[in-house]
Amino acid sequence: MDTNKVYDENQIQVLEGLEAVRKRPGMYIGSTSARGLHHLVYEIVDNSIDEALAGFCNNIKVTIHEDNSITVEDDGRGMPVGIHPKLKIPTVEVIMTVLHAGGKFGGGGYKVSGGLHGVGASVVNALSEICTVEVKRDGHIWKETFSRGKVLNPFEVVGDTDDHGTRIYFKADSEIFDEVNYDYDTLSQRLRELSFLNKGIKITLTDEREGKSQEFHYEGGIKSFVEYLNRNKGKIHNEPIYVEGIKDDCTVEIALQYNDSYNENLFSFANNIDTIEGGTHLVGFKAALTRVINDYAKKFGHLKENDKNLSGEDVREGLTAVVSVKITDPQFEGQTKTKLGNSQVRGIVESIANDSITNFLEENPQVGKSIIDKGLNAARAREAAKKARELTRRKSVLESTALPGKLADCSSKNPAECEIYIVEGDSAGGSAKQGRNRKFQAILPLRGKIMNVEKQRLDKMLNSDTIKSMITAFGGGIGKDFDVSRIRYHKIIIMTDADVDGAHIRTLLLTFFYRYMRELVDEGHVYIAQPPLYRLKKGKNEYYTYSDKELETLIQEVGGKDSSVDIQRYKGLGEMNAEQLWDTTMNPENRTLLKVDVEDAMAADEIFTILMGDKVEPRREFIEENAKKVINLDI
Repeated sequence: MDTNKVYDENQIQVLEGLEAVRKRPGMYIGSTSARGLHHLVYEIVDNSIDEALAGFCNNIKVTIHEDNSITVEDDGRGMPVGIHPKLKIPTVEVIMTVLHAGGKFGGGGYKVSGGLHGVGASVVNALSEICTVEVKRDGHIWKETFSRGKVLNPFEVVGDTDDHGTRIYFKADSEIFDEVNYDYDTLSQRLRELSFLNKGIKITLTDEREGKSQEFHYEGGIKSFVEYLNRNKGKIHNEPIYVEGIKDDCTVEIALQYNDSYNENLFSFANNIDTIEGGTHLVGFKAALTRVINDYAKKFGHLKENDKNLSGEDVREGLTAVVSVKITDPQFEGQTKTKLGNSQVRGIVESIANDSITNFLEENPQVGKSIIDKGLNAARAREAAKKARELTRRKSVLESTALPGKLADCSSKNPAECEIYIVEGDSAGGSAKQGRNRKFQAILPLRGKIMNVEKQRLDKMLNSDTIKSMITAFGGGIGKDFDVSRIRYHKIIIMTDADVDGAHIRTLLLTFFYRYMRELVDEGHVYIAQPPLYRLKKGKNEYYTYSDKELETLIQEVGGKDSSVDIQRYKGLGEMNAEQLWDTTMNPENRTLLKVDVEDAMAADEIFTILMGDKVEPRREFIEENAKKVINLDI
């Protein structure tokens, strides 16, 4: 009797645990938006990756079914099938229904494991309307089905097999998630990343909705990762430098390769988790790289004894690098728990990187020289940029007003309520200045072409009046000195014509913000205005529409296509008078703004490289591939 009572209490705790997940899913998977939905897949895949890290799994298959349900299958050992000694229920059921149950909490099941929250399968089960687990091991096939975290069909043997592995099928609960539509590109990007980070493992993604499939399998691991990231860039040396070492149970892998761009691209991972805020492993790598390159430059006479050392910024210009560590007990900190905090990792990474990169440079003097030349050029440009920056500041102080002449500023001094419209050309600028609400809306018209910053160093950029006027107007500085807390407007709105030139200007501006004022984009301060494409007039009534489809619907609503309906197609903002521009595009009550949001730094970097870089072929491919997704392109 007593044992039954204990069993019941355990049972109740299990259900309470998963009820909490259903009540507050955001605490466990971050959100119930598309991001959280995709996170479900990653949690299950991470369990298979852990089997691979432990040396027992080579193949992982992920399938998106036509109804947006998911199957993840691996050829690992298969989940344990015995009765759990403490909870007296099948261990598979424990893994699927008890929060924080698993082989990663000091039980010796796994030495290293990923999975950001350690909540894994039970959370996926709790948030799925149906979830089935199939385990192949010990000669049998075992199966159990759940619904919203509760057992539907109990754990039982359903067949015999000589294979081993685990297959989990689940359908996300539409009561919980805002949308249950998986994005193929989002999943393929993360699965590709995982296969780079775990060399030799083969991950297959199949989309039954569109009948397409991809296989990710990289024997080169993160060396292949760097080659992939640099594939559209001009490389300074063909072969990436590869560093590998183990010390005190910490495995370190680094791959780096220089290209001819002026940006650094560093990606760091701890136990396959993308540490977007960096951490001790990245600090160790940066310190080692700066020291090694300066020592090498001095030793071989590229830097004279009295010359200043190259700064970290100089030696990282044009660098693409991936730093990956695998440790037994990672400590994460930072706002999004994606910053590695283990203090001993810094020294381990630093010493391993130090020795390997030194050896490489000494064995490859040509590569060493080209890297140092790049660093020396960067140092000269940095000094020039510093002088130009000081000049810009000094001039601003000397002038009667520190703001650019073209700027029509707003009267409010509270950045949280202020917004600035960046407008192409003077005619649209004129309408915008007349039509705006002067209290909180500022207008900055841009004249002439905006510089393509993807192809310029900072010192050249600071000679451009257009760029100088934006830096001065925004007030947050530029590049490494940029401080988002000092900006004068919390909304920076790009307002261009809906034609090819407008799209080009928009891309140039976004490239500039992304490369030199990155926090503006990261913290959601950049918007794109959506001016109307048509004005429809019938009698005294005027209507505005923002797409061809809206126009068609409206024509039918206001009485067919008779001659009393007057339709005007706007080619540019300058065609609207001040009142029309306010009503349609600038009035917060009825305007539409698109917030620019860069979810994924890797993808953004790639798109800016393709669109604004020197190579024509990748740009042509990108345009052909994405042409069908373009809406409202007016040539």
